[in-house]
Amino acid sequence: MLLTALLFERRRRINAEVLAAIIAQELSQPLGAILTNSEAANALLKGSAPDLVELREILTDIQRDDRRASEVIRRMRSVLNEVRFERRDNDLNEIVRETIDLLSGFASLRKVDVSSEIVSGELRFKGDRVQIQQAIINLIGNALDAVSAVPHAKGKITIHTTRVEGFAKLAVSDTGPGISIDKAEIVFQPFFTTKPQGLGMGLAIARTIIEAHGGRIWANNQIGSGAVFHIILPLSNAAL
Repeated sequence: MLLTALLFERRRRINAEVLAAIIAQELSQPLGAILTNSEAANALLKGSAPDLVELREILTDIQRDDRRASEVIRRMRSVLNEVRFERRDNDLNEIVRETIDLLSGFASLRKVDVSSEIVSGELRFKGDRVQIQQAIINLIGNALDAVSAVPHAKGKITIHTTRVEGFAKLAVSDTGPGISIDKAEIVFQPFFTTKPQGLGMGLAIARTIIEAHGGRIWANNQIGSGAVFHIILPLSNAAL
């Protein structure tokens, strides 16, 4: 009985640590954006003639990221209550555009060019918009870290969408150092990271989300330099 109790306690503690890591990872983006924007607003207010239009835009961004953080917390509560994610009709292209806009400030601060090559029309799928956006954010965040690791080079990230045999496909490519062949699969394992301050949960969370939506995620190197992370999601009946 004592051994059983100890094993149960160990499993409970590991699960709690994983959950804490997931929460920290998902909240880091909106909270970081709020901090960056508030610092920018404070710097503007110190000037003799603050740009009110820019200040309004910053406040709008802060409100948006605050709502996103609140939504992440709500979803984590749903997970704890074993509530399944919301399956609604969404357009992957729209989510990609919104996500690029959301992260444009971070990319600019890191001097990284983020562009998109989005297929015409819509890529509609059934799933949870917030979770899919979180998966894309994690992939772009991973790419930002990768290109930042290359010294004295202008980083570039490209998000590409297309339609492939009943699936919506998304690819995030970067000009970073690429992925070692032996690490192409383990990069998706929880707590695997090559960054000193990394949690190693971003890609693992992305894989969990994509697979829960009936999709698949994988990574390889592109010709030249850099890595490419691919996602496929089943198109909804309306989009076939």
